[in-house]
Amino acid sequence: MNPYRIFILFLVVFLLNQESGAQTDSSFRSAEKSNNISPVADSTLLYTKDSVIKHDPRKATRRSAIIPGWGQAYNREYWKIPLVYGAIAIPTVLYVYNDNWYKKTKFAYEARYKEQNKDSSDIAAIDPDLKNLSITSLQSYRNSFRRDRDYSILFFLFAWGLNVVDATVFGHLKDFDVSNNLSMNLKPQFNPNTKSSGLMVTFHPKNSEKKRFEVR
Repeated sequence: MNPYRIFILFLVVFLLNQESGAQTDSSFRSAEKSNNISPVADSTLLYTKDSVIKHDPRKATRRSAIIPGWGQAYNREYWKIPLVYGAIAIPTVLYVYNDNWYKKTKFAYEARYKEQNKDSSDIAAIDPDLKNLSITSLQSYRNSFRRDRDYSILFFLFAWGLNVVDATVFGHLKDFDVSNNLSMNLKPQFNPNTKSSGLMVTFHPKNSEKKRFEVR
């Protein structure tokens, strides 16, 4: 099957699962507000009043390691998915290009080498763009394309690894509190007893108590 069709199919299934999950969560939130949970709710849903569903960075890491962009989707950073596949597509295209020309120059070099040993059977099969090149030039081009092909593999692995690192880092930062409820204020202070000035540091932690449903 075409890999692009597989990716599109996977993306459609994933988005449908996200949509159904969002609808389920919305319906149970409504039930929570009215303090009346429907009796036909699935028994696999456990209502925990003071539990918090935390974002798991390990899931983002594993998913990005399996399929590029899956971890970004888990982090709900969908705009990064085209960037991930763009970064992976560049070394992939370079690999195909360099590998193709490496095979052509390798064949032409071997044909020229046979020609020097009185065997011209493969000369007619040389690519038209390479027929006028000498055996030394063919050898140089062959080595260059082979080197660039190997580099493209390294760039591909680097782009894949960068995709995993990005999903891991932003997975850890997903639950990092950057709201105004968690802040540090500095205020000047004067002590009348010692008649000295100073700074007062004030912290405002966020209340983490939430009410959610947890699926088990």
